Amino acid sequence: MSEEAARRSVHGVTAERSVLAVIGIGAALVIMQTILGAPWPQDIVPFVAHLSGMLAGYGAAVMILLVSRLPFLERRVGADRLTRWHAHGGRTLLLLVCVHAVFAVYAVAEAIGASGAEAVGIVLGLPDIVTATVGTVLMMAAGMLSARAARKRVRYETWHGIHLAMYVGVGLGFAHQLAGPDIAGRPALQIAWTALYTVTFALLMRYRILAPLLTALQHDLRVHRVLKQGPRVTTIIVTGRDLDELGADPGQFFRWRFLTQETWASAHPFSLSAPPSRHFLRLTVKEVGNGTRRLAGLTEGTRVLAEGPYGAMTAARRRGHGVLLVAGGIGITPMRALLETIPVEAAPLTLVYRASSPEDVVFREELDAIASARGAEVHYLVGSSRERPNELTLERLRELVPGLDTRDVFICASPRLGRAIRALLREAGVPQEQVHQEEFAF
Repeated sequence: MSEEAARRSVHGVTAERSVLAVIGIGAALVIMQTILGAPWPQDIVPFVAHLSGMLAGYGAAVMILLVSRLPFLERRVGADRLTRWHAHGGRTLLLLVCVHAVFAVYAVAEAIGASGAEAVGIVLGLPDIVTATVGTVLMMAAGMLSARAARKRVRYETWHGIHLAMYVGVGLGFAHQLAGPDIAGRPALQIAWTALYTVTFALLMRYRILAPLLTALQHDLRVHRVLKQGPRVTTIIVTGRDLDELGADPGQFFRWRFLTQETWASAHPFSLSAPPSRHFLRLTVKEVGNGTRRLAGLTEGTRVLAEGPYGAMTAARRRGHGVLLVAGGIGITPMRALLETIPVEAAPLTLVYRASSPEDVVFREELDAIASARGAEVHYLVGSSRERPNELTLERLRELVPGLDTRDVFICASPRLGRAIRALLREAGVPQEQVHQEEFAF
């Protein structure tokens, strides 16, 4: 691996730790100011109400920042890791909101000797509490739809729409935070809190709304060709001006929005399935629902909005000697681009491609041609995983990939196959920092 690649890889790890450290420091400051601003002696009930409310307000801003598509975060930390942080943090945020609501009502009831129902009525009469309640309901709805069981039963478009409404919910709660006893009357804290939310929403607007619009206008992105790649698999070639200026690398992805009456509402993350060029970007899509099925019917000239490029699963992450690419099904798309371009010098390069049937193998001719040109090895594991040639045991993996523990491993597969591969790699002694994977799931 080159010195430059090693430097960029270390920077990626440092960026993750730095982001988590900044988030932790922010939370510590919120806790400290709540403690210092609390009138002492104070009962534990109102204190918990104040502290949980302040942490929820801070957490809401952090959750939006994580999904703002800030290029530094997307490229250095990685979209899948940001999504996991957002998911875990979102559950904590909803818990804090619930704790705040319950303890606030309990504190009022305790202070005036009222019943729970009377205390709820009083709380609802506090400044901006109605809008904050509406915001809480929207946030809870988004949280419930994000549960694994619920996600399997809702369309992506429905889930996405509810999540967009959650941003409105966070905004509705902002006025209540400023009017609350922890911030009201404290000008410095009001300014800091307002700046936090202003910057967060500005980044959200800049990179999730304005950036794809500006990219589409500047580069005139349009559908060039739509090709049937195989059963339920479609390749879309997008053309435009000076696309090399986008700075996309093999292994990265864009969030694509095709502006037709049927498809404009959905923005899906699809990896580049070939190295980007000055005039063309290629993506390959497997039909898994109505949204992706409609893409096969796109026509030449359809305008395209593209957010990106995003993703950290690039050659810059290399740390070891040699490369192993592992693809499962349609996960071959970024692996195919990496197979053609990832620098290996004199080190070995191997692709292991798992597919359920011969019809599910995509790009076979391209993969074989690239492997021949680069002196790489491609192993197709096609058919039932119970068949000996297709077994993915540690013994089999070591048989296919000599020097496994010294290689960088790039994985793009289903969550189940990805977990199995990572378990095998741990057993084989492959260092964690040499394993690179991004998962895209809503």
